[in-house]
Amino acid sequence: MTFRSGFACFVGRPNAGKSTLTNALVGQKVAITSGRPQTTRHTVRGIVHRDDAQLVLVDTPGLHRPRTLLGERLNTLVRDTLTEVDVVGFCLPSDQKVGPGDRFIAEQLHDLAQGPAKTPVVAIATKADLVGKQRLAEHLLAISQLGDWADIVPVSAESGYQVDVLENVLVSHLAEGPALYPEGELTDEPVAVMVAELVREAALEGVRDELPHSLAVVVDEMVPREGSTDERPMLDVRVNLFVERDSQKAIVIGKGGSRLREVGTQARHGIEALLGTRVFLDLHVKVAKDWQRDPKQLGRLGF
Repeated sequence: MTFRSGFACFVGRPNAGKSTLTNALVGQKVAITSGRPQTTRHTVRGIVHRDDAQLVLVDTPGLHRPRTLLGERLNTLVRDTLTEVDVVGFCLPSDQKVGPGDRFIAEQLHDLAQGPAKTPVVAIATKADLVGKQRLAEHLLAISQLGDWADIVPVSAESGYQVDVLENVLVSHLAEGPALYPEGELTDEPVAVMVAELVREAALEGVRDELPHSLAVVVDEMVPREGSTDERPMLDVRVNLFVERDSQKAIVIGKGGSRLREVGTQARHGIEALLGTRVFLDLHVKVAKDWQRDPKQLGRLGF
């Protein structure tokens, strides 16, 4: 039996469903999701294991016209990733019309497909469950007119519609080769980064539009709780949430600390499921003024 292996990268404008699709293909949460644009700030690798293939998914931040130094660095991260994968999935949400942002990305991908590597690009109509058949047909036609794609696949990560079809299409574009990761490994993302992402996901739930871009989360330490035993293990996890202004700090904390307690409860459940142990989660909110535009602060926060 022929065995294929390689890397696939999802790109698209912010909030196009890339992280949700990554999680659906892997079968487990390896990328945070949110209704807020620009949720993803790191490339998260999710690994799909099959008898005949290993597909390594690289989820990237959304390509966009940057307004800050952070935005520029995120775009550079995406472009660097594109040059290193075997196939690219271009995500275009079915519940939104093809717009200037999609055309901007299509131009970048056209250059990639026509370049020295001739990387195949699969156009993916995400969120197909949110529209009717007529609207989906119109969307697929608009996608076909946007560029010369290797394949066009409508999917719904939420309902599972055609996720298996997309998986087969992506695998078909991989070269023959051995497995790249051990059996059972689902991501190579460091645990501290995944913990920070779970906290940030919880903090982004139901907040105002201004906050997502201004929120950074860093794990300060993860240590066994003093006095805990092998039979009853417990970790102390200390996490700092950085915002740019005092007004944003007040939003995250909430009246009397109520909002921060909600964030802690939600994040703790996800972290305990991830680590397989009880966790005491200690959250602190700090102001790092205009960190998105400050090279030194960006470096300290991991960008």
